[in-house]
Amino acid sequence: MNNDQIWHAVLGEIELNLSKANFTTWFNNTFISDFNEERVVVSVPNTFTKAWLEKKYHKEISQALENVTSQKIKEIIYKVEVKKTNPVTDLLKKIKVRREEEPAELPNGNHFGLNNRYTFDSFVVGKGNELAHAASQAVAANPGNAYNPLFIYGGVGLGKTHLLQAIGHELASRTKKILYVTCEKFTNDYIQSVRNGQAKEFKDRYRNIDLLMIDDIQFIAGKEGTQEEFFHTFNELHQENKQIVITSDRQPKSIPALEKRLLSRFEWGMIVDVAPPDTETRAAILQTKCREKNYLLDEIIIKYLAENIISNIRELEGALNRLIAYHEFNNSKPSLESTKNILNSLITVAQIKSITAKEILDAIGRFYDISIKDLLGKGRKKEMVWPRQVAMYIMREEINLSYPTIGHEIGGRDHTTAIHAYNKILKEVKKEDNEKLKNELNAIKQLLYSATHAC
Repeated sequence: MNNDQIWHAVLGEIELNLSKANFTTWFNNTFISDFNEERVVVSVPNTFTKAWLEKKYHKEISQALENVTSQKIKEIIYKVEVKKTNPVTDLLKKIKVRREEEPAELPNGNHFGLNNRYTFDSFVVGKGNELAHAASQAVAANPGNAYNPLFIYGGVGLGKTHLLQAIGHELASRTKKILYVTCEKFTNDYIQSVRNGQAKEFKDRYRNIDLLMIDDIQFIAGKEGTQEEFFHTFNELHQENKQIVITSDRQPKSIPALEKRLLSRFEWGMIVDVAPPDTETRAAILQTKCREKNYLLDEIIIKYLAENIISNIRELEGALNRLIAYHEFNNSKPSLESTKNILNSLITVAQIKSITAKEILDAIGRFYDISIKDLLGKGRKKEMVWPRQVAMYIMREEINLSYPTIGHEIGGRDHTTAIHAYNKILKEVKKEDNEKLKNELNAIKQLLYSATHAC
């Protein structure tokens, strides 16, 4: 790999964690002008960019360089220099970012801000997302009538935006007028319209459409003026049988400072969650990504990644990108051993092995807001018994402790108590309509693994 190829791989990794606006603002027209075993010179277009990268993104650049080159970089120097012919600038234009913030015009006059990768064809369906997928397809087939609004919620990197934009692609292909924006973009547009006296232009933009897609609606919390405007926009579109699709990191009733009238409207249609993918779905996602990249990975490597990168799809794709970049750089073929070495910092198998019963208790205590003393005590109040039983279930499921050991960890209880608790929670988990418990367990696991990873 030459310097431009190395920098392209570095940018590909950094891009996964930044918005389009930040990425293009601070990394456009940057390149590596010198590279050796100990020092890298990153050239930037101006002194402002130089200062910003040094202050804000040095750690990310250093980590990405080490990931791509598998070398310990001792020094990174930022230098103001303009390169007349910069292939990286062209490569930047081709990098597919996840989040488009500015809608553009389709040739037929429709509005869009969609990632070309986010279609129904590229969406991998699994147990955790099949209902959300089916609802999204129903909306795409019969907009304004099937489920209106469609509210999709779930954790970071689980496919909410993918489904949202897949609906947009489907309707855009049928010459429908569509608009995709983040909640932040909607808020900023509203504020600008008030400041500039452009209320009519704002209303025309957001109401003269067939489909409105709002990503990350939870950020509307506490913004009274924005909620007021969105309420009227929602009513106007709904009355005209225009489709509204919304995503959030939590269900509507869990969004703080959300007006009751908005909450009631979000509940008019269908509310579906997207849960973390299971092992089979993660393997299928990896296979799909490999096909997209025209890159061959042995089944044993896919199986290893699927079993150990468990938090979300974004991290799974990031691991795959890192693996591919490393082997392209070294002109080598991936093996299971090299995969373990390269992805050591990401693989959660190490986290799982290091997870202890105490850490599970800490996560349970934080989630349910109760003390460890109460969790291990003899109290029989429901607010203590339920978290206690969930803790026993997670100890069995996540670190496979024996029932006697679980009983010992939970205040010296008998093994039959642990068996009863595990079976009770398992029975509830298997109920199709027990969405609340499934969300609780997913949230606790994310809390557990993120805390372990940070240690």
